[in-house]
Amino acid sequence: MIDRPIAFRNARLIDPASGLDKPGGLLTVDGRIAELGPGLFAYAAPPGVETVDCKGWVLAPGLVDMRVFLREPGQEHKETIKTASLSAAAGGVTTMIAMPNTKPPIDDVSLVDFMERRARDTASVRIHPMAAITKGTQGKELTEMGLLTEAGAVGFTDGEVALADARLMRRAMSYARTFDFLISNHVEEPALAAGGAMNSGAVSTRLGLSGIPAAAEVIMLERDLRLAELTGCRYHAASISTAESVAVLRRGRERGLKISAAVAPYHFTLTEDAIGEYRTFCKVSPPLRTQVDIDAILAGLADGTIEIIASCHAPQDQEGKRQTFAQARIGMVGLETLLALTLAPVHDGKLDLVTVLRAMTCNPARLLGLDRGRLRKGAPADLCLFDPGLAWRIDPERFRSKSKNSPFEDHPVKGKVMLTVVGGKIVYDERPNEA
Repeated sequence: MIDRPIAFRNARLIDPASGLDKPGGLLTVDGRIAELGPGLFAYAAPPGVETVDCKGWVLAPGLVDMRVFLREPGQEHKETIKTASLSAAAGGVTTMIAMPNTKPPIDDVSLVDFMERRARDTASVRIHPMAAITKGTQGKELTEMGLLTEAGAVGFTDGEVALADARLMRRAMSYARTFDFLISNHVEEPALAAGGAMNSGAVSTRLGLSGIPAAAEVIMLERDLRLAELTGCRYHAASISTAESVAVLRRGRERGLKISAAVAPYHFTLTEDAIGEYRTFCKVSPPLRTQVDIDAILAGLADGTIEIIASCHAPQDQEGKRQTFAQARIGMVGLETLLALTLAPVHDGKLDLVTVLRAMTCNPARLLGLDRGRLRKGAPADLCLFDPGLAWRIDPERFRSKSKNSPFEDHPVKGKVMLTVVGGKIVYDERPNEA
């Protein structure tokens, strides 16, 4: 159901797609943006509509998160579609792209249908599944990509599993090129990464942990870009973490390849030193790297080499993390910290606000072929209102997610979501002294 029209006043309107960054107002009617612009509702809102005084805060398109592990079906004790959507709304995320690593994996039309039905019935934000490239994400036999796309899949990936078979990847890319499907891969050469728990280097040696060399990522990325060049496929590196990967990606873009890549906020926020005394909440894939890698990633975001910022939200229960570091499960939650962590380099003067919002709104929407991520007349009224200057500390115990596996406990950040709107309906409201 669509709520009544909403008039947003006194906002700082930012539309990354057009470069708009001006004070103004916006009106939603029937789930879409009816009007927007500088001076709109400068003095008063029209009668008979709900009015939101934005107090000069940023009103931007709702965030589009390209990499979310929902855990349903099969691991509902870690997360459900409903709890993930509540977490997303609290983080300003209005569209989530679900990875296929569920139990069973999303490799069949029936599973795509299930995800879409569950999202309609229980989710407060929009959810679109990426389907598996290979059956069971086993890397042996291709899925029925055409049928999966017709059912609603927005792209193809084996999620947290790298597709190692180059011949099979070439076949997948060739088929995808024919129908303009998006292929995404976890860029980590499995044989080189096998048994590794963290970045290979001085810190892993000191801690006595088996390391994953940066070369494992770079080799897989190089291979995939060669195959993308060979086939003409649209290709997306799911999450990169090394300086050399940024350089490889930059060279590929200079050659005119149809390629893109994403990075998670923790890969430009934390170094491998955050592991400290075996903090398992810092065990992620790809692993945390070095300050040199962070600097290169920020430079890649600044010049557009890296187009996407994604949360890589990966809920794990306490049992999965209360293990030795080598045995602990991989991943951290990130939906509710996506915006706040991404704003840190903006406040530090390393990135500008429009650039980082572009990487979380219109860029992923364009890549996925979704009519989202823009402030323009007629577009879906998916909106995020946030105070970019509000200082607060992250408290995982207050997360809406079922899982609390975040290393950012008590971490100071600046920038907080105040209101999230999906299809013209307010789904999250954190405005002070207001219902």
